[in-house]
Amino acid sequence: MHILYFSRAYTTHDRRFLQAVASRHETSFLMLEPDSGYDDRPLPDGVRLVEWPQSRGALTRDSPRALMPDFVRVLDRVRPDLVHAGPVQSCGYMTALSGARPFLVMSWGSDVLVDADRDSDSLQITRDTLGQSDMLLCDCDAVRQKVQSLVPYPDERIVQFPWGIDLREFRPGQDVLDLRDKLGWQDAHIALATRSWEEIYGHDVLLEAFQWAHARNPRLRLVLLGDGSLSTIILQFIRDRGLDEVIHRPGRVSYDQIPKYMRAADIYVSAAQTDGTSVSLVEAMATGLPVLVSDVPSNREWVDSPSSGWTRPHQCEAFGGAWLEAASLSDTDREGIRVRNRNIAVARANWKENVTCLLDAYDQLALTIPSHGLAGPTRPWSSARKPGDRIWP
Repeated sequence: MHILYFSRAYTTHDRRFLQAVASRHETSFLMLEPDSGYDDRPLPDGVRLVEWPQSRGALTRDSPRALMPDFVRVLDRVRPDLVHAGPVQSCGYMTALSGARPFLVMSWGSDVLVDADRDSDSLQITRDTLGQSDMLLCDCDAVRQKVQSLVPYPDERIVQFPWGIDLREFRPGQDVLDLRDKLGWQDAHIALATRSWEEIYGHDVLLEAFQWAHARNPRLRLVLLGDGSLSTIILQFIRDRGLDEVIHRPGRVSYDQIPKYMRAADIYVSAAQTDGTSVSLVEAMATGLPVLVSDVPSNREWVDSPSSGWTRPHQCEAFGGAWLEAASLSDTDREGIRVRNRNIAVARANWKENVTCLLDAYDQLALTIPSHGLAGPTRPWSSARKPGDRIWP
């Protein structure tokens, strides 16, 4: 079977999916934003990169519809047996408009939990895309339930599993980075944050909570990986509050360095406003770290406070208070959390086992949905239509 995997960019998650798909099927990869990848590793063996027919500018809200003629040319050239596309409102929407089938739409969590509710057009586009898809891939109950509140999507057409991790890479072990010695943090309690510096990940609450907690326990330190569109604001906050010496900012690091940072830390923290199954959360649990995360439904599917860590409201003092609790854990309590979190990850987050659900779903779709390229001679994205119009009755 020939799969066209259509995604917004080339991230670590995309690479993981592409590698799995290519292990069983002929695989082509199309990026909506070719210049915005986040993983600098080569494509996995067996994956063919598909080029757009012509160069174009930066992505805008209107890009999915404006790019439809080029997308149809890609479909005509590639002729896939199945299209796997997401996020919902961009790559998924374009696939729905094209009429290509079988069509598996992949939710990235925030596209359904946040983006669907941005305005009436976004909501209708989400409903249209879901309604035209043959199967949905999601990673948690929160996304499934939100989808089923928007459209009558039957359970038998939903593939749900945590995206999972490489349990060999993310495991408890020795600190080989020697951060404490290099930074003069020998007696510190080190927290690690790995999320991108974007609004959805709640760095305003995270940093305010750290400042609040650090004023009460000067041993606290924070390693803030990554970068993003909020870099100027975040760096200004750190400078203005005099936190330069207690917040280490290595920037964006290669993926193979992340487990090393986790083994150098005492706790993982994330104040994301919303989440599907957070891969970085699961990676931290597999490494044996206690976790402090936002109290949202998807995180509660993994974190049982306080046996695994803490879920707290998206508020400075609530988050900071749990941070202080974490710093006061006894060695016995920390060891108990280490064992429990590792066991949870091993039982539920084994990527090699979980991804077989997706590969089996491809086979099911191939057997039940006739494969065809386009909707017909009347293009459903024509100028007579506008965002929010139904594509088909």
